[in-house]
Amino acid sequence: MDWQPDWGLRVRMFVTMFLLFALYIVFAGVIAAYMGSIAVFVVLFGGMSLVQYYFSDTLTLKSMGARTVSAEEYPQLHSSIERLSQQADLPKPKVAVVDSKVPNAFATGRNQKNAAVCVTTGLLSTLNREELDGVLAHELAHVKNRDMMVMTIASFLSTIAFMIVRWGAFFGGGRNRNQGGIVVAILVSLVVWILSYLLIRALSRYREFAADRGAATITGKPSALASALMKISGEVDKVPDTDLREEAEMNAFFIIPLKSGVVGRLFSTHPSTERRIDQLRDLEREMEGF
Repeated sequence: MDWQPDWGLRVRMFVTMFLLFALYIVFAGVIAAYMGSIAVFVVLFGGMSLVQYYFSDTLTLKSMGARTVSAEEYPQLHSSIERLSQQADLPKPKVAVVDSKVPNAFATGRNQKNAAVCVTTGLLSTLNREELDGVLAHELAHVKNRDMMVMTIASFLSTIAFMIVRWGAFFGGGRNRNQGGIVVAILVSLVVWILSYLLIRALSRYREFAADRGAATITGKPSALASALMKISGEVDKVPDTDLREEAEMNAFFIIPLKSGVVGRLFSTHPSTERRIDQLRDLEREMEGF
């Protein structure tokens, strides 16, 4: 199968960013009225946005305790990523490893030339060669689709609204002549955060399907990724809750989310593993038909 642009993903990215932009036009107006000047908002959060955008790969890797590794340290991992990058027509990304028994992987970076693919030591010890290729190809598909940039920007914008809610509630507790304005700002920020959260979750779930399809195109073996997903999901279920809580904030970037239960599935950043495996099996049958 040849790589085909995923127009469904592109349209969803455009719509999500457009709606988020519209939300934040209203949001900025309310916060400007609360702060007394739009300049404060632009300088403070505009500067934070630029830092997040240009250093997203470094910040994400550091937050996960990951370290960039050389080809001498992990020759097979480097070899696989280099080969798969060539098959995907991508520059080879940085390669990083997290010392964690939770089997998982993620990609980060603002564009195809500034990307990183990270795996955990637990993943390397859990999967065989073909399964690992499937997971690495999935992460490279995220890079190929450029959805890491969109998710980084979208997630940061929703974080701004959440910060306003928290800061407003904290600093607005005492007497203030502008108490009514603070309450309005908090309420608007809360609504913006909720809507942003829902928009991002909807986009995030679709992009996982798109990355699975991309991985199948890169490797030509959808069944290998399906097998990897089953193994990872089974191993994650065995990890103690304390270990899961330490890493759950990175769910949107992982190949398999760490939260479970009814509430976790309802607000998950990913579609269910069962649906993803069903899609991969359909792709396997489709490829066998050629």
